[in-house]
Amino acid sequence: MIRITELSLPLGHAADALRMAIVARLQIDSDDLLDFTVFKRSYDARKKNSEITFVYIIDVSVREEEKVLQRLADDRNVRPAPDTRYHVVAQAPENLTERPIIIGFGPCGLFAALTLAQMGFKPIVLERGRDVRTRTKDTWALWRKNVLTPESNVQFGEGGAGLFSDGKLYSQIKDPKFYGRKVMHEFVRAGAPEEIMFVSKPHIGTFRLTGVVSTMREEIRALGGEVRFESRVTDLLMQDGRVEGVVLADGEEIRSRYVVLALGHSSRDTFRMLHRRGVFIEAKPFAIGFRIEHPQSLIDKARLGKYAGHPELGAADYKLVHHAKNGRAVYSFCMCPGGTVVAATSEEGRVVTNGMSQYSRNERNANAGIVVGINPAEDFPGSPLAGIELQEALESRAYTLGGSDHCAPGQLVGDFVRRRPSKEFGEVEPSYKPGVLLGDLAPSLPAYAIDAIREALPEFGKQIRGFDRADAVLTGVETRTSSPVRITRDHETLQSLNLRGLYPAGEGAGYAGGILSAGVDGIKVAEALAKAMLADMGGGA
Repeated sequence: MIRITELSLPLGHAADALRMAIVARLQIDSDDLLDFTVFKRSYDARKKNSEITFVYIIDVSVREEEKVLQRLADDRNVRPAPDTRYHVVAQAPENLTERPIIIGFGPCGLFAALTLAQMGFKPIVLERGRDVRTRTKDTWALWRKNVLTPESNVQFGEGGAGLFSDGKLYSQIKDPKFYGRKVMHEFVRAGAPEEIMFVSKPHIGTFRLTGVVSTMREEIRALGGEVRFESRVTDLLMQDGRVEGVVLADGEEIRSRYVVLALGHSSRDTFRMLHRRGVFIEAKPFAIGFRIEHPQSLIDKARLGKYAGHPELGAADYKLVHHAKNGRAVYSFCMCPGGTVVAATSEEGRVVTNGMSQYSRNERNANAGIVVGINPAEDFPGSPLAGIELQEALESRAYTLGGSDHCAPGQLVGDFVRRRPSKEFGEVEPSYKPGVLLGDLAPSLPAYAIDAIREALPEFGKQIRGFDRADAVLTGVETRTSSPVRITRDHETLQSLNLRGLYPAGEGAGYAGGILSAGVDGIKVAEALAKAMLADMGGGA
């Protein structure tokens, strides 16, 4: 295969234009082009008033490939294509007597379980929440009826926190083995749109993700795996520095010397259990802030100019950062085009916000987190769990400021910058359900965060015209941007530093930051575990 990069075509190009462009670039006859696949398609809208074109990366099969490569050796955009296929690293023996346990069934646990099942290791998945469809009903009960189910909500249940998000499937992680392609491939096999394999910022959306996740679960079961819901792990069985199994909330013990810890970032009770049991854990940086909402049309016009609303471009997004005078970094987080702000708490008496989009991205507002980075050494030194305690305090304060009924506290951007409480909404209507109680957001975050955001918003308005419009809505608080702890693991074995057989993985363990990176980490950990099991049995990978 040959890879062609930087192949540009106009928006709305004819169906056969890509084939013709490939033939022209390779300087071959049309009959010599055997096949081609779009590896990636992106566009550059930084110069919004100039022409926007699609930019392709194409993998091509041609006759006499070596001769073509030799002839075009000086063209840096024509090279041999890398092998992006997934290669199985191990296969379980027929006499397998022990089954690995996976705690958590978010993206990391899902791909760890699927990969192990495909290799024949028949994993046992223990998920504290409910199946995806029941979980969806429970989540909507909070949004519409103010009824929270602590074990089944935006944070807990099949699909993990990523289920109720934009379904973003892009990441900046290094991926030399192309594990991300396997993640995409498995999603497509389970019913996701095929375009996620090549668009530059792929997403699925909650409604489509529910069906995809349930299909993948059934494949795990068909391959001999077991998936158990409402099975909260409350303790570990340990002996001589090695994990020996887990204990469930009902007292049941399940034995295994191979346990994947694929927790979400909100598994605070489990973090505390691990700390109490002496598993090595440390505080890590995360961020806190608010959700901001604008009309999506404003973002489209600012980002795409005359191409705003173009059907092939869809709803526009943005990425912003500002370094404040007090030394804090303020940045946009988890931007959701054409989406909604959602209630994301998993605990009574607390308010947490997050963003979500459906596949269509056609809601009236755009939203994103506007958050401030914080550092354990400076902001909450001491216990590895101090970041959790900070999150809990801020979420409890937001609950009170919102009226103590799961409504969220809010403020208009103009009032926030001018340090005055808000009393009524303007043209921008907040999407957060159960509702937003206007007032003063200053008491909801530490002073350094408030000062940094106040400084950043007008600066963001210089980058995106209208971003700091007076009636844009801020909704508090966004605290669960990432895990506040890292369950540190060995770089080579991927096992806990001081508990053999325990494989911390994914977002809750501090090794991922979204669906794609969590899925990739699940594959890595599954491979490491499989190799270790075979080595312990005296076999090879």
